[in-house]
Amino acid sequence: MNPEIPDLRFAQSGMTIKMKVNKMLINGIELKKIRENLWEIPATGEMRVPGRIYISQKMIEKNLQDGEALKQVMNVAYLPGIQKYSLAMPDIHWGYGFPIGGIAATDIDEGVISPGGVGYDINCGVRLAITSLDHNLVKNKIDKLVSNLFKNIPAGVGSHGAIKKLSQSDIKNVLEKGSAWAVENGLGDNSDIEFTEESGTLKNANAGSVSERAIERGINQAGTLGSGNHFLEVDIVEEIFDEKTASVFGLFKDQIVVLIHTGSRGLGYQICDDYLGRIMKASKSYNFSLPDKQLACAPINSHEGEDYFAAMQSAANFAWNNRQVIMHLARKSFKDTFNITDSELGFKLVYDVCHNIAKIEEHKINGKTKKVCVHRKGATRAFPPGSKMIPAKYREVGQPVLIPGDMGRYSYVGVGTEKAMEETFGSSCHGAGRSMSRKKAMKEARGRNLINELKKEGITIQAKGYKTIAEEMPMAYKDVSEVVNVMHDEGITKKVAKLKPIGVIKG
Repeated sequence: MNPEIPDLRFAQSGMTIKMKVNKMLINGIELKKIRENLWEIPATGEMRVPGRIYISQKMIEKNLQDGEALKQVMNVAYLPGIQKYSLAMPDIHWGYGFPIGGIAATDIDEGVISPGGVGYDINCGVRLAITSLDHNLVKNKIDKLVSNLFKNIPAGVGSHGAIKKLSQSDIKNVLEKGSAWAVENGLGDNSDIEFTEESGTLKNANAGSVSERAIERGINQAGTLGSGNHFLEVDIVEEIFDEKTASVFGLFKDQIVVLIHTGSRGLGYQICDDYLGRIMKASKSYNFSLPDKQLACAPINSHEGEDYFAAMQSAANFAWNNRQVIMHLARKSFKDTFNITDSELGFKLVYDVCHNIAKIEEHKINGKTKKVCVHRKGATRAFPPGSKMIPAKYREVGQPVLIPGDMGRYSYVGVGTEKAMEETFGSSCHGAGRSMSRKKAMKEARGRNLINELKKEGITIQAKGYKTIAEEMPMAYKDVSEVVNVMHDEGITKKVAKLKPIGVIKG
């Protein structure tokens, strides 16, 4: 902002923003500029900590017009035991309780766990797989590849898995073993486990904490994409920013890679719903003073907190297994399409990260290392070089951070940094973030042929219905480059490579 302009006033869609040098006021919420892309909401009232948002001024003016997501950042700061800050990433938008893009760490002994800080789609996440294929040599078969992927990988609301129907015993094993169940059943290999966050299994999962209704909803959904913003994308590596790190990750220019984005499906949704009801009832006895009932929470060490934590971990394991099965089906589709062997294809997992999760981790708080429960809702873990929590192969450079954009533009591969550990509990953004509601996107898509529009951009798409394509149209999302550049410029995540979609399947 020009320092010679002391005060500017804007009126957009009923929004009033007052701006001074290093300050903004959005519908009564004060934002103080800490750095170019870091803004703080001072702690007021019963906020236990300040709020901090990593975002550019341009994005604030464009995407946070009504202030609702900012109010949620403030609300999260009321949580008992919250440490340092209520944080939000630049892909922030309104969510249930927590904003999407919200991060909060609570003290393991005196703090709480909140289902709203994880979300309904528990362990919605992304995995990136690479191939040895150069786009220039196989581009004539991309349409056939997308068709085979769509045929082999179930997508859409209520879709059933492409593997055998799981028994009650099977699904309980999935809930407690995660990706390991798929590998044990010939749907991957041990290297897939090595390159999955937490090795694809959270150890405190307990199938006994999961309701029969949740199990019923998940029993046919292993290996399914689902609907909404979930997808499988065939991409090419369009640009490399960090040659050394890209080489460690196995990335090269014009390479064909695959992004898989899905989560725990109906099972995770039901678990969230079950425990929100239970914790809302129990929270009355704890006398927490919270500004929004959607922040319902329980002490981490209470019966309700421990049961939810075990059930949430079970859903997370289901999601990792889900992405593992889908990756196996994708590998098979590639081999069939190009009629090549495994060694010729070179289909390997780079990494799998979860976006909606709460985990017990160790972080430095006021100079002391302590255990905290880190809620990441629409946020990605971004651990730095040297971390023992990432595969040995990546410890020299840091953890891969996978940031999908929209289906018409691009996605990014980044890498975690030490600054992320210092400032964001080892976290980064998780995607572009919606800028338009699904209803508005449907209205904007009216009369357009989005399939043809994407085709003209070199992107083949297959989906169960046009409604999903319209709801997920590229312009319904922020430009992911703006989101990623904030993280890169602030040193929280460093850019490694940009991916361009050439084939997409959706529900």
